[in-house]
Amino acid sequence: MPALSTGAGNEPGLYELLAGLPSQLQPHVQSPEDHSFLNNMFGEKSLHSLVKIHEKLQCYEDSSPSPVLQTAETLAVDLAEELQNKSLTGDIKELIRLLSKPHIKASGLLRGSGQSALTYRLAQGATIKKDEHTGAIIVARIMRGGAADRSGLIHVGDELREVNGIPVDGKKPEEIILILSQSQGAITFKIVPGIKDEPPIKDPKMFVRALFDYDPVEDKAIPCKEAGMSFQRGDILQVMCQDDATWWQARHNSDTNPRAGLIPSKQFQERRLALRRPATLPPPQKISSRRSLGLRRSFRLSRRDKKTNKSMYECKKSDQYDTADVPTYEEVASSRRQHGARHRLVVIVGPTGVGLNELKRKLLISDPQHFGVTVPHTSRPKRNQETDGVEYHFFSKHLFETDIHNNKFIEYGEYKGNYYGTSLDSVRSVLSKNKVCLLDVQPHTVKHLRTAEFKPFVVFVKPPSIDRLRETRKNAKVISGRDDKTSTKAFTEEDFQEMISSAQVMESQYGHLFEKVIVNDDLSAASSELKLALKKVETEAHWVPVSWTHS
Repeated sequence: MPALSTGAGNEPGLYELLAGLPSQLQPHVQSPEDHSFLNNMFGEKSLHSLVKIHEKLQCYEDSSPSPVLQTAETLAVDLAEELQNKSLTGDIKELIRLLSKPHIKASGLLRGSGQSALTYRLAQGATIKKDEHTGAIIVARIMRGGAADRSGLIHVGDELREVNGIPVDGKKPEEIILILSQSQGAITFKIVPGIKDEPPIKDPKMFVRALFDYDPVEDKAIPCKEAGMSFQRGDILQVMCQDDATWWQARHNSDTNPRAGLIPSKQFQERRLALRRPATLPPPQKISSRRSLGLRRSFRLSRRDKKTNKSMYECKKSDQYDTADVPTYEEVASSRRQHGARHRLVVIVGPTGVGLNELKRKLLISDPQHFGVTVPHTSRPKRNQETDGVEYHFFSKHLFETDIHNNKFIEYGEYKGNYYGTSLDSVRSVLSKNKVCLLDVQPHTVKHLRTAEFKPFVVFVKPPSIDRLRETRKNAKVISGRDDKTSTKAFTEEDFQEMISSAQVMESQYGHLFEKVIVNDDLSAASSELKLALKKVETEAHWVPVSWTHS
């Protein structure tokens, strides 16, 4: 049997050892079956090929080759994920097969070998990497607020020569990290300053609200998972450094630890979320679909009504406009309402039947001088018992259409040939009386109200579990007609399922716009929670979009 030796000196290679094993084991084999098994196993051509490949690759172990593109593995995975969502033609199937091959994924093996594809975090608040050209261990990044940053003695580009008196020449970054982990007491470094001078670090003042959840452990693209910082949607982060276009340094505003961690930059996160969005997020909900996503009770349609009306409800802009934006970070500033200033608009959203009107009613009854609601507009004729400006503002159809054209409505719709809607002026009217305006709208409308004029505080009211819905709503009634407030019906199992499903869609698509989430398990408790939250809005500082503070 031919043999290929790659061993040093006279030492046999792995290939030679495997080839000679059948003859060396023959005296110990008792049965012909065992002898045949050994010959077949060690004579297998595929095994010979794998051993040859292994021994050939050993030639490159000392040179530690780096990948041509540092992000090859991540790009390959992302591309494969994208292709899975396409129509699987022959060419696409072949490309997916190639991307799954070991030689494509090999860059993942190199990422751990200490090359420039990966940086390693030092205990002093810096990351190091091996220069792919010189082999030197250099400081790749200084984490703002860490020990290295505060000392002012270590800078990006500095070369690390010794750790606790141990030379690092020829060592891999992970070996240096091991030395550090085993060190006790003070740690000393011998550093050769880099040539490039860094400008003085300015005290950063940029704060952002995170609009998504992030865990560096699950991020395949981050250069150093240990240096990453996790956060949740709604957290306020102080951005400490934006020198790297891909990875920012930030810290939690509420964290007493001054050291920063790595987070994806706004541009980088937008780019990769935009690529994955079609596959990971639910499709936008059409307003004219069967499921009503939280319309005002006065504008909601029963299932019977929906079947007889083509145009149920519209907004001045399409909900597609909202879902086209990719939520990453929103720059914010701390702001407190000044004495005598207008109140912030309170926008309440939630699925049909969750209790939006009941919550508003409780607030209005508790303090009618402090809280107010808008009066809707309609083009239908006024009835005998109605008063203009009380139940509705009654407009002619021509005037209503003119206002629609001039974008004066937050929401509007047509029902049995008549228009119904909520105008911007009706909101301004309540606010001008120094009252808190309570407004419930569809969630896609919220973005159009997020202006410096209204400064909306958005509350999402979500239902409890379906078991609690069955228990708490078993004797409740809902209005089944538009103008006939006395026509009611009991909740059905389908209503409960629809409420849960709609709430999940709302939170998934628009959750980054919600500042307060209340579970309406018990109406009294939910009302008290809402009232307390609104009191804090009036008396305490809140983080708002920075553009609101410039008006």
